[in-house]
Amino acid sequence: MDEKREDGRSATQLRPLSCTRSVLNRAHGSASFSQGETKILAAVYGPRAGTKKNENPEKACIEVIWKPKSGQIGKAEKEYEMILKRTLQNICLLNVHPNTTTSIIIQVVNDDGSLLPCAINAACSALVDAGFPLKYLAVAVSCSLSKHEYCIMDPNKLEEEKMKALVYLVFRNSILSVLDEGSKQEGESIENGIITSVTHGVMTVNNYFQCLEQGLAAIKPLSNFLRKKLQWKAQSDVSIAG
Repeated sequence: MDEKREDGRSATQLRPLSCTRSVLNRAHGSASFSQGETKILAAVYGPRAGTKKNENPEKACIEVIWKPKSGQIGKAEKEYEMILKRTLQNICLLNVHPNTTTSIIIQVVNDDGSLLPCAINAACSALVDAGFPLKYLAVAVSCSLSKHEYCIMDPNKLEEEKMKALVYLVFRNSILSVLDEGSKQEGESIENGIITSVTHGVMTVNNYFQCLEQGLAAIKPLSNFLRKKLQWKAQSDVSIAG
């Protein structure tokens, strides 16, 4: 039985998606990504020579800078920066440009829920636009657990405020993978294609796996959307690299 939603969507339905590449002239790559009324602008600068302090000079350094719509950056934004950095480090080929730093700037244009997944989708789109070498593309979704323990995909801000728990899930889009199945790097977590999983609130293990199952189903339309928007660029970059 579906949880009734005020905007008329089913429990598993995503909000309308929009993605536009190369929206900033001075950035090496950029993208505007929207999920419903949530909108993120992502810009990529680099790679530039040299790495940040305490980073491995034998690999590329990924720097994420989060800019809120208004006000100063706080604890939540710092957490978003950390999650984004770790996610992007998992999908980028860091040994291609050693001893360099690439900066990804995330500008929040509007927040109407599922902000972090939208930012991850925007950042990946901007990296593709910049021609940055990737192992594969990542796609991110948000799943919320209502007080009645219904799983709801891609919640808006009002739905998030009423939820018992939230899960952010990031999966591989294997369709755009640039690595063969037999060439996965050591230590890489690829079970069910999960790259990142972040939970907020309290849920049972069964609830989590229910969210995971719905998340896997929900990324199909998102993957198809991104493939249409980014495939030509990704294929061109792979051809040049090869």
